[in-house]
Amino acid sequence: MKYYVGSDHAGFAVKGLVVEMLKNRGFEVEDMGPDTDERVDYPDFAEKVARAVAAEKGSRGVLICGTGLGMSIAANKIDGIRAAHCQDFYTAQMARAHNDANILCFGERVSGAGVIESMIHAFTTTPFEGGRHEGRVEKIMALEKRD
Repeated sequence: MKYYVGSDHAGFAVKGLVVEMLKNRGFEVEDMGPDTDERVDYPDFAEKVARAVAAEKGSRGVLICGTGLGMSIAANKIDGIRAAHCQDFYTAQMARAHNDANILCFGERVSGAGVIESMIHAFTTTPFEGGRHEGRVEKIMALEKRD
């Protein structure tokens, strides 16, 4: 499985840590930028990662900004994306198990390294449960088709 990772300047410091965590778990990883901690706009990187995930079936993404909120809002504008703003192991686990989330979003300014590692673990190891959740996810995705 391939992971696309991106951040803005407020998430840049932990982006490299996330890339290494994913590689150490055996995933192919593409760092979508930025390459420095100079000020950038989070919607630009949310779009890059979300479009890559939407285009490559079975891939996933991780987006990091100051809070994770802006990245999740922007990424969810792209058809086929279910970007989940998570704060801990449990929210990351449920994002996968119940929502089949394909992008994990969190904030560098609100999450320490241990919490980030636990979210990466939960997001990468938790399968989608399907069942009663499958119909709900289908309803979510159908919202993209409405005016």
